[in-house]
Amino acid sequence: MTLYIDPSTKYTGLKDKDFTQVDYILVTHKHDDHCDPKLIKKIRKLGHPVIAPPNCKDAIKGIMWDLPPGQFMQISDGPHVRAVHAYNITHTRPNGEPYHPKGFGVGYIITIDGKKIYHAGDTDIIPEMDTLGMIDVALLPAGGTFTMDLEEAAEATRRIDPEVAIPMHLKGADPAGFKTSVEGSSSVKVVLLSESEEYTLE
Repeated sequence: MTLYIDPSTKYTGLKDKDFTQVDYILVTHKHDDHCDPKLIKKIRKLGHPVIAPPNCKDAIKGIMWDLPPGQFMQISDGPHVRAVHAYNITHTRPNGEPYHPKGFGVGYIITIDGKKIYHAGDTDIIPEMDTLGMIDVALLPAGGTFTMDLEEAAEATRRIDPEVAIPMHLKGADPAGFKTSVEGSSSVKVVLLSESEEYTLE
């Protein structure tokens, strides 16, 4: 089974041909660098649903399972997926409005073969991170543009205390300092991935 989270060609340099057809697609929120309806239409397998927050319904055509924060679903013969909150507290527009208001988007905890993978979505450090429970791999935005920066992401990692942390949504930021900060102050292993690199969770 193959599962994508936020597949998109927007601002990534990727083309449609760089994506294969997949069994399931999870979307964290409606912004077009995370929700790419044309690409989703091309890569989703016939009859397979997209899982997304409710406000994506008008953008995604075909079967969509809306999953607001706090709700979960068990995919038949596949992973258990739980939506969790993802929102801004400190990263706001000039008028003070958050780029990602509470309730606009989600993160996901995906449980496969007993392993829990937390994809944080676009978020700041939020109180809900303290109640996620045991996490094997945490994927955390760290670019500082609309999300946590490297220092904030390091603090979030220490609070979540996963086995492994992978910074994402870097927007050009150098994650080397994140790795040094986290591994120097916790037992968390940091994995830095370049484009096309893989990490296998044992």
